[in-house]
Amino acid sequence: MVEGIEIMLDICLLGTGGMMPLPHRWLTSLMVRYNGMSVLIDCGEGTQVALKEKGWSPKPIDIMCFTHFHGDHISGLPGLLLSMGNAERTEPLTMIGPKNLARVVNSLRVIAPELPFPIKFIEIEGSEQEIVINGLRIEAFRVNHNVLCYGYSLSIDRAGKFDLEAAQKLPIPRKCWGLLQKGETVEWEGETYTPDMVMGSDRKGLKVTYTTDTRPCENIVKYATGSDLFICEGMYGEPDKQEKAKEHKHMTFQEAAGLAQRAQVPELWLTHYSPALVRPKDYIGEARKIFPNTQLGKDGKSIELNFDED
Repeated sequence: MVEGIEIMLDICLLGTGGMMPLPHRWLTSLMVRYNGMSVLIDCGEGTQVALKEKGWSPKPIDIMCFTHFHGDHISGLPGLLLSMGNAERTEPLTMIGPKNLARVVNSLRVIAPELPFPIKFIEIEGSEQEIVINGLRIEAFRVNHNVLCYGYSLSIDRAGKFDLEAAQKLPIPRKCWGLLQKGETVEWEGETYTPDMVMGSDRKGLKVTYTTDTRPCENIVKYATGSDLFICEGMYGEPDKQEKAKEHKHMTFQEAAGLAQRAQVPELWLTHYSPALVRPKDYIGEARKIFPNTQLGKDGKSIELNFDED
């Protein structure tokens, strides 16, 4: 990454409800903005309203990722596509999701058949897949729900610092420096220059991991490790809902906290609450005994993640 360009992940939980929307709690959705690009993960009912409440526009959404095809994660899509079309968007939209994504989306588009922009579908193959788009690394990983379901990690990798002294000593022509900083190999006047000649060790980047609708599993710990923020479903907070969580392949607050503790993340946000869970704050205490920095997600909860200062 070229020095001097401000890079951050701007993250907002748009909806935190599961199964059915409630007043003041829309269905599941997360927006991540990076370097002028917007990524939407899931699109439950109420996503458009939540975007409006946040003051964000649906028009610049470049990528949509879907965890799975239950209604509370995709029922807001037809209306959102219509709004994007009415905003005169013409840029292509990339959609990422489980197998049969194109068939499911095109079925929903019966009420939005004509759009002024093309849709590119990327259907995830296997239990894990990495996709890189405009410098954003998206990792999809399979989780344990009663239908095919994936979690996502979004990362911005960060190259080492440019070693000016090394570049001058070799010497490497100044015209090559910018390309080397971008990680490119450069051929110049019969000489080959590679980034490792002038770049230090990779530095810590930015990463957020998001997973809903699953039992605890090793894949979640694997991908959440190294994340600056871990967003995880907490369908049930009540201590007597453990068996129900197992039956329906969901998680409790305490189980999510256990995953955060194992992954050694700095912060956990809970989301995807059962509609019967009217007062999540009543049950946060037990989760914090396991992982102290457990936070209750709520509609509109936001954070900006920035690179550490060197």
